[in-house]
Amino acid sequence: MDTQNTDVTKVLLVGYSGANNTGAEALLLADIEDMRAVFGPQVRITIPTINPANLRRYVQEGPDLRIAPMPTVFFAALREFVRESDFVFLVEGSTYMDTWTSALLWAYLWATHWADEFDKPCAAYAVDAGQIKSGLNRRLVRSQASETDLIITRAAAAAERLRSWGVTAPIEVTADNAFTFVPDPADAGLFDRLWPEAGDRVMGLALVDFYLFPVVMRPWGPKEDCYRWPYYYSLPPAERRASDELADSYAALADHLVTEHGVSVALICMEELDERMARKVHSRMACADRARIFSSREYAASKMTSILRGLDFLVTARYHACVLSMAAQVPQIAVGHDLRLKSIYAELGLQDLFVDARSPERDTQLRANLDRVLADPEPVRTTLRRGYEEHLNKAKRNRQLLQEFARAQGRG
Repeated sequence: MDTQNTDVTKVLLVGYSGANNTGAEALLLADIEDMRAVFGPQVRITIPTINPANLRRYVQEGPDLRIAPMPTVFFAALREFVRESDFVFLVEGSTYMDTWTSALLWAYLWATHWADEFDKPCAAYAVDAGQIKSGLNRRLVRSQASETDLIITRAAAAAERLRSWGVTAPIEVTADNAFTFVPDPADAGLFDRLWPEAGDRVMGLALVDFYLFPVVMRPWGPKEDCYRWPYYYSLPPAERRASDELADSYAALADHLVTEHGVSVALICMEELDERMARKVHSRMACADRARIFSSREYAASKMTSILRGLDFLVTARYHACVLSMAAQVPQIAVGHDLRLKSIYAELGLQDLFVDARSPERDTQLRANLDRVLADPEPVRTTLRRGYEEHLNKAKRNRQLLQEFARAQGRG
């Protein structure tokens, strides 16, 4: 006889889980805490993933939390996960954009569609809206995102973009839930323990190869370009050459840090796939002996966050390297290829320290920003301190909105 309590709430968290991505890990862990705080400690959480082993590194599976393997061609499985759930939450920050790949966007919209079909409450929980290049994708967002019961965006600019596309769902603006992520106290000071010979000053480069994206679906391709079948990096010859030039640019910047500023360089891989670029950069550095790679493949979110907060300076192409380092007010500048990093720098009042990755003046601007902030980091520290407090307070509102959403559905 089935003795399970049918009153227990079943929650589905649809995100970029198990990809060895530091930001997604920090978000998911913060989201799980919120779900348990609002729905009760016995809430039954299901997390679909195409990489169960990776997800088990940092999420404890048990009677009240299920890690659900999902095929890479996800349509049927995701429909079934939604059907079995009481609530559906989209928890990936990069929800409404096709910068990385249309496949992820389709997964989030597919989950939204079936939540509407099955009459399941559905919310996008502290997510972003960025660039959508495809006209089809923009039409899909307009129609499917409008079926969401509540969209909470982590930036005002994201809410404005959704409204401009014709999305009619209720929208609230808060901040990224990773601001509420608390790393394990045992990981405090980890960076110094991992690399004691680095010296007194260490600069981090959180790198992205902008030319790998978007990842596309195809039946076959070069093995080295396969993210996970049937998804392949899009690297035509011109983009491959541009990727090599970007590696040369990063290597020159790293050597500049070593020779002109006397520092060691930590090559930070916020996602496992960033290792490809980090290895290229390291191999092209003249001062490679003063650099070391730190990858999310080896270190989960708590440790990577401690590593970020142990830096003396940061050049970031990753949104969550900015977010997770802010608690320690690590002085930073940014280079980006999508709207997420650009938006948060605008919110912080640091827009003059953001460089467009495809600008012909990218390298010159990066070097000028770097030397400027290193010469006087205190104004940036002050700005980051104020910005962190503001964003943390906004992020704490996510749980309040979740509570109100649950109560409106007769739960929580």
